[in-house]
Formats: sequence, C-alpha cells, structure tokens
Amino acid sequence: MASAAEQLAANLNFGALAKSEDLKKRIWFTLGALIVYRLGSYIPIPGIDAIQLAKFAAQNSNGILGWVNNLAGGALGRMAIFALNIMPYISASIIIQLMSSVSPQLEALKKEGEQGRKKINQYTRYGTVLLAALQSYGIAVGLEGQAGLVVDPGMFFRISTVITLTGGTVFLMWLGEQITSRGIGNGISLIIFAGIVANLPSGIAGLLEMGRTGQVSTFVILAIIVLAFAVIAFIVLMERAQRRLLIQYPKRQVGNKMFQGESSHMPLKLNTSGVIPPIFASSLLLLPITVANFAKGQGPEWLNSLTAMLSHGQPLFLLLYALLIIFFAFFYTSIMFNPVETADNLKKYGGFIPGIRPGERTAEYIDYVLTRITLIGALYLVVVCLLPEFLIGYTGVPFYFGGTSLLIVVSVTMDTVAQVQGHLLAQQYEGLIRKSKLRGSKR
Repeated sequence: MASAAEQLAANLNFGALAKSEDLKKRIWFTLGALIVYRLGSYIPIPGIDAIQLAKFAAQNSNGILGWVNNLAGGALGRMAIFALNIMPYISASIIIQLMSSVSPQLEALKKEGEQGRKKINQYTRYGTVLLAALQSYGIAVGLEGQAGLVVDPGMFFRISTVITLTGGTVFLMWLGEQITSRGIGNGISLIIFAGIVANLPSGIAGLLEMGRTGQVSTFVILAIIVLAFAVIAFIVLMERAQRRLLIQYPKRQVGNKMFQGESSHMPLKLNTSGVIPPIFASSLLLLPITVANFAKGQGPEWLNSLTAMLSHGQPLFLLLYALLIIFFAFFYTSIMFNPVETADNLKKYGGFIPGIRPGERTAEYIDYVLTRITLIGALYLVVVCLLPEFLIGYTGVPFYFGGTSLLIVVSVTMDTVAQVQGHLLAQQYEGLIRKSKLRGSKR
C-alpha cells in the first residue's frame, strides 16, 4: 500500500503552482536574474575592435575558443564583461576542495557546521578573484597578440580588461548565490545552463543552413537529431538509476507497545557527482591555454607544443579530459558520501544490512558497492562527453550541442523540476495540516 507521501506525489500537478505565492516569487526572481546575466553577455569590454573580433571568433569557432564560448553563452566570442563566465569560481572551488582533503585546518573547518562552511566559501571567493584576475590578464595579453583586435594596446588596456572581466565574474558569483538562496535551483548550474541554451537556436539554424547549402547531407542531419534524442534519453535513464541497499530494523519496544521490525532501502545514485566532473575537468584544461596567452606564442617551445596538443579535439586533450572526469567523479563522490559515517548512523539507530555485521563490515560493504557503481557512473560521463567529439572528427559537422552541454542541460532541468515539485509537495502538506487544525478546533 502506498504511503501518504507517495499518494501526494502521485496526485501532484503543476496547477497548484498558481496557488503558491512563494514559489512564483522564486521563479520570477530566477528568471529576472538570468535575464540580467544574458544582458551582461552582450556588453563588450572597452578597447576592442568589434569587426576584427567577429572575424577572429568565426575563424576559431571550432577550436578551444568555440568550445568555451558555447559554455559562456557567446560572451567570450563577443568579449563581453561576462566573458569568463563562472569558470574561475568553479576552478577555485576545485582547489579548495582538493586542499580540504590534505589540509587539517580546512578539514576542521568543514566539521564546524555553518560557520565553517561560511569560512570556506570566503576562501573560495578570494580564490575566484585571484584566478579571474590571472585569466583576465592572460586574455588581455592574448588579444594584444592578435593584430587589429585591440584599438590601443598597452598597460591601460590590460588593467581595464582585468578590472572589467574580474568584476563580471564576481558579479556572476554573487548572482548565482542569490539565485540559490532566493530563487529556485542551483544558481551556478543555472547560469551555465542559460548560456548553453541561449546558443541552441543559432546552432540549429547553422546546422540546417549547412544542409540547405549541401555541405551536410540530409541523412547526417537526421542522424544527429536522432542521436541527440537518444543521448538525452540515456542521460535521463542513468541520472535516475539507483542501487538500493536493503536496510532492516529490528523489533523495538516503546513503553508497553511492541513495534514490528521494518525494512527500508538506502538509495545509492549511479552518478552521485552529477555534472560536477565534466565542469571541473573543462575548467582545469583551460589553465594551460591561459598560461600560453601570457607568452603571446613567444614562450618556450615545449609550452607552445603542449598548448597545441591540448587544443580542443586533440588526442591528448581527449585523454586528459576522460581521466579528469573519472578522477573528479570518484573525488566528489567521496566528499558527498562517507561510508563510515553512514554505517555509524545505521548502527546508532539499530539498522543493519542483512548478512553484514554492523559497524566496520557495513562501512566496507557500502564502500565496495559505491566504488563499483561510481566506476559505472564515471564511464557513463566519459561516453556522453566524448561521443560528440568523435562524431565531429568523423563527420566534420560542428556539433554545437555537445555531450557536456547536453549533460548539463538535462541534469540541471531535472534538478530544477525536482525542486519545484518539492515546493509544491510541501505546500500540499501545509494545506493538509491547516485543514486538520481547523477540524480539530471545530470539534
């Protein structure tokens, strides 16, 4: 028999959205914040020749510039104030999380609760400003290295570029935090989501134009569309996949009543880390490009060779991308889920896994299962993110909506819809509680 919560979830409908004033305010706030983000992606930094920049962006649309520009919603190609997007913040989060696993001070801060979390967030913001300033300076030097892009090259242009791009990243970081606290969904993920979706109409139009002019056959276009829907269905299937561990609770006596033993399930998601590994991996692979821009192509020969090998679509790039995705899938899962702590909590409340001794043995068994499903989840992320890269190399078609983009869009959409359903479910619970109180007062 279904529980009350399951019955409420089954009867849930979005018609209740009109009755939820708080949820409507959150949705309107989120939409307004994303509109502000999109407007900012069209405001260019000072000192750039727009015509020359458009030519340069068109020539490099299939390289690393086009890949990053897709994640930034076209802001990098227009060299707007949000050209760096939220990537420096993500890189700073990676560094802080890596340091927290080796630094006793940061590890102690994580265990201090809310105050420790605020302190770690403060360190992440400082790191964001530092990384954004370094990447902004690298972009400024790289732009000066391209003939005709900068109207008046020099130190003033570099300083103004650093201030503008760093300020844009800090503003996006603040905007993402506001969406998370006052809106609906995860603010940082929604900003990346909005940038990717904004490029979808132009990408589809470009693909259809290539079919009209005969550059791509109709069969290839249909195959790409079918493949995109197949990848979306595969992502939804894998993101919802779980490994459920049976948990048994023994009989217990409360007062004079004896309660029968109950059984429940501990759901372990196949992909606990979500979209974090591809985003982290792409952020780290941008760092060598930034360093190479400092040298204007006149640095050591090994640096220029390494930059060429790390170009988008190169074998070394694909290999490192896959390895980083696997590494961050395991790393982030270890942060999000602690088998020892979970086993201790089960033991504390009398729960146990049938056939497994409570305590250390339970922790080992949970870790055993978690490691194997995380490996499957990491390989799934690698396949989804690298499959479009091989298609681009085989067909020569610029696949605007790549695997990473599809993964981010589908995952963020599912998470946001789940949060909306959670708000509607909570509203239904509140309505039931109010009705029960009114009936009690009448009696």
